[in-house]
Parts: sequence; C-alpha cells; structure tokens
Amino acid sequence: MPTKPKETSPKKPVKEAPPKLPAKIVLTEGADVRELSEKLKIPPRSLLDKLEVKGYALSASDVLDDVLAARLAKELGIEVEILSLEQAARQDANIHAEDKLVRPPVVTIMGHVDHGKTTLLDAIRASNLVDKESGGITQHIGAYRAKFGNRSITFIDTPGHEAFTQLRARGAKITDIVVLVVAADEGLMPQSKEAINHAKAAGVPIIVAINKIDKPEANVERVKQQLSKEGLLVEDWGGQTVSVQVSAKDKTNIKELLEMIILIADMSEIKGNPKVPAQGVIVEARLDGKKGPLATVIIQQGTLHLGDAFIAATIPGKVRAMFDEKGALLKKAEMSMPVEILGFEDVPQAGEVFQAVPSQEVARRVVDLRLSRTKKQEPEKASHVTLDDLFKKMEEGALKELRVVLKADVQGSVEVLRELLPSLSTDKVKISIIHAATGQVTDTDVLLASASNAIIIGYNTKAGTATLDMARKENVDIRTYRIIYQLTDDLKKAMLGMLEPTIKETFLGRAEIRKVFKISKVGQIAGCLVTEGKITRNAEIRVIRNKETLHKGRIASLKRLKDNANEVLKGLECGIALDKFKDIQEGDVLEAYLMEKVKPSL
Repeated sequence: MPTKPKETSPKKPVKEAPPKLPAKIVLTEGADVRELSEKLKIPPRSLLDKLEVKGYALSASDVLDDVLAARLAKELGIEVEILSLEQAARQDANIHAEDKLVRPPVVTIMGHVDHGKTTLLDAIRASNLVDKESGGITQHIGAYRAKFGNRSITFIDTPGHEAFTQLRARGAKITDIVVLVVAADEGLMPQSKEAINHAKAAGVPIIVAINKIDKPEANVERVKQQLSKEGLLVEDWGGQTVSVQVSAKDKTNIKELLEMIILIADMSEIKGNPKVPAQGVIVEARLDGKKGPLATVIIQQGTLHLGDAFIAATIPGKVRAMFDEKGALLKKAEMSMPVEILGFEDVPQAGEVFQAVPSQEVARRVVDLRLSRTKKQEPEKASHVTLDDLFKKMEEGALKELRVVLKADVQGSVEVLRELLPSLSTDKVKISIIHAATGQVTDTDVLLASASNAIIIGYNTKAGTATLDMARKENVDIRTYRIIYQLTDDLKKAMLGMLEPTIKETFLGRAEIRKVFKISKVGQIAGCLVTEGKITRNAEIRVIRNKETLHKGRIASLKRLKDNANEVLKGLECGIALDKFKDIQEGDVLEAYLMEKVKPSL
C-alpha cells in the first residue's frame, strides 16, 4: 500500500527585524515629524503609530520644538541634536569645502577721534570714482565697496571701535581686517590704544595707516615706537605688523594701502561658499517713511537673490528689492557685498544674523517656534566668567585664561597692575590683560568684556549708573578696589576656590518723583511713577538728582492708592516717604536696590 505523503505544515512568515535606529540624529530648527521619520528611515505612518502607543498624538506636519524633540529622543532611545538654521547653514558651507572660493575682505577702520578715519574713507571712496558715475554720489548704507585692480574690498562705514565691539558682543563676526588710523603729528592716543586692544581681542589682523604725514610736525618714527610698546612691531622695525604712511587729505599712498589690504587678505585665505543659502550680518537698520523697514546686510556665505525668503532672529521677510551703495537695483548679492534690503516685516537689530531660507512658510514656522520659546522663558543671557565661579570653571577645565579689562585712576597705577596681575598666573589659568587705561569704567569697557568673556577690574575708579546697568544686562563682573593687596588677594583666592562671600548690590528698579506732598506730622511724601523694575518696601534707596547721588538710605513707608504696599511694579504710581531725608524735589530719581551676601559657586 502506497505510503501517504507527509503533510508539511505551512511555513510561518519570518518577522522582519525592526530597523536599527541610529545612536544620534541631527535636525535643523523648524523640522517636523516627517523629517524625523526620514532621518530614522522609518515610514511616517509607522513612526506615528509607534509614538501613539506611547501616548503621543501627533501628525507628520507637527513641528519639533526642543521639549518635544527631547521627549521623543528619550522614548526612542536615541540622541537628537537640533541645530539653528544659521548653524546648519554654516555647517553645510564647511562640509562642502571644495565649493569654497576666495571672497573680498571686509575691513573696519578704527582709531582715535580726529585722526582722520572719515577722511581716509572719503579718500578711498574718491579714488574709486569714475567721472561719469552718477555724479560720484555714494548712498549711505553703512558699508561700501572699493576696487583695486580686478579685486574688491568692502569697508564698513561705521568708524569706531564701539560699533565694532557691539557687533562682536552680539556674536557677529563680520570684520576680516582692521585698519588702525594713527595721526603722525599726535601719535597714539587713548582711543588708539582701545582700538588696538579691541582688534586684538577679536583676533583680527591689523594694518596701521599712519595718517597726516603731510603735516610739518609729523613724526612717523615716534608713532612706530609707540606702536611697539602696544605689541605692534612694524615690519621695517623687524616685526610682523604692516604699516602704510598716508595722507588722507592729499590722497597720498591710498593705492598702497589698498594693496596691503589685498595682500593681508590673501595671506589670511578669506573664503566663503557661494553655493549655500545666503547668510550675512546686519550692519545697520532703519525705518524709512516711504519704503518701510530697511537693513544693510553684508553677505558672508552663499548668493542672495531677489525674491528669496529670509529670517533675522524673529523677523521674517522676503527680498522685494536690493540696492547697492550707489542706490542701484540688484538682482543678486554675492559674498562680501553690502546690500540694502527691502522686505523685512519689522526693523531688525544690528548684529543679527541674516539667513536665507527655502520658503516664507519655513521662515514663518521658525519665527513662531522662536517666539513661543521666548514667551516660555526669558532669552538666555551669555554666561560670562566671574571671580566667584573662576575656581569651578578651572576645575572643570572650561577656563584656561582669565581675561581682564583694567581701569585705574592714573597711568602709574595702570603700569604697575599691567605688570603685577599677569605674574599671578598659575599652571591652571593664565591672567591676560586685554585692555588697560585710565579713567572710569565705561560702556565700551563692558562691551569689550562681554564680547571677550572677560572681567573688569577698577582700581581707585568706579562705573556710572548707566554702565552698571549695562554690566548687569550683559552679565559682566565688575570689581573695584582701593588697595592693591586686596585686589591681588581676591585673584589668588578666586583661583584657589577660597574667595569669601561678597556684598553685592542687586538692582531692583527706579521711580521718578512727579510731585512732592507735605503732610503735617508725616513730612514729605514723594508722589512717584515707577519707570523701571519695581520698588519694594525693604529696599535701600538712592536719591539721584542731575545724575549725582544725594542720599542713600531706606524707605520709611510705601503706599499704593492709600494702602500700604510691599512692592510696586513698573508703570504704576505710588507714594514714598524716605527715612531721615527731607530734601526731595520733583524730577529726582529714586533708585531701589538690595545689598546681599553672595557666596562663591563651588
């Protein structure tokens, strides 16, 4: 009898192993769930189903903010990094290094007032004018181009180290070369030295233009000697610093100066990638009565075209028109070109990064994301070094150099401290003086410290109220001393992590006295409007008249609408009686603050 063939059981389908997820993925700001699925190589529907099981009801078009991205990364067991649009564009430009080309250098002219910065800019401009060129009129857009042979140079037409440092403090790196103008008849002056220190702190090559050589009292060798004392040894003295003797007034050696700028640019290998989305920095911005918001942008990477969508911080737009420095309409702007752009939805801030994006939809999506982020929390301020956290940063290996802006009452003190402070350096941290001068601590010092992650030390000098306000906003540590050994002891203790708690003033708010009431048995009551911050009942009060402090004391009573109050906020009116001070007047400013013990962060 024939045997029955064995029945074979049907084969079970083999389950495909789920795709292996990468350990880390990088997304660009504004990415949605669909882009996340593409990076993970998982179909959008599958990813959404997987997330739904875990309690996330999402659609493919939902934008990933930082919080959602972090949660999804945790759920999926991967690391997610979100780059800003600007970071992603820079990274893309560097990845495709083969596309990089030499771009024209961007030059800032700096120096002491009246040493001829503006005259030199005018002389360079005049040397580039063609007789038939629209009357030779150049529009003021904050920057312009000069030609040297077949090469271009872009000059930022905002002379002065303050504008230069303000851009740096905002994180904008725009200048490739600094031309330092020094008058041959006067030599180095305080602002000349400041300019040198600001340029050095930025790590930018310096060319010295020794100006006014046409004057009978010109002394070029004295200027070179002074430069050597500031660490700028010129080439004909055996150093590395390029110097050119010019007369902006007579237009002498202007072409030689341009030649040196091109030479330094070639040595520095200044390049950019013309094939990526355009990126630049806003140099100036204004509101035109007829055209609306306008901004001058210097393009650093890529090529900007008419009609391109863009974003600058939280301001989106579309390039509706572009103008060069002569007011001519442009269809495109290439690297290092300064262009005035029409199409911003609002007036942006100087120093903001300008970034072209694929569409207005992307621009709007990123703006909404950034605005929602700022509503949830205050914009993060840059974290700068302080003496209190110096030891901690040293231990973490995050700080190997303590940069100091030094101000003192007299030049003798400056010289002593310039020698003394660096000698306190240890094998863990080097103390570097990036700027030293006499006089009060100024806003410019704060900007330099902010841009360079430095602290400010004042010896026998102080900072004004407005400067202290700026230091608070910029998170810059200002320390003032009257005795040298206390200064050096604090530095030594900070480096050893032994700094004692300090008494620190915390600003609360300001109120302006609008009316003074005299009440029997009570005395004077100041009818005030709180103009900034808040006034609290337990605060110390400073009475300021014509920018001079008349009195420091405490509040006797604080009232709001006849009721006692613990605090009154900005924009509200209140009545304030001061303890042991009766000489108040309308127009006086009351500044509230607290004196607190601050322990070092160890």
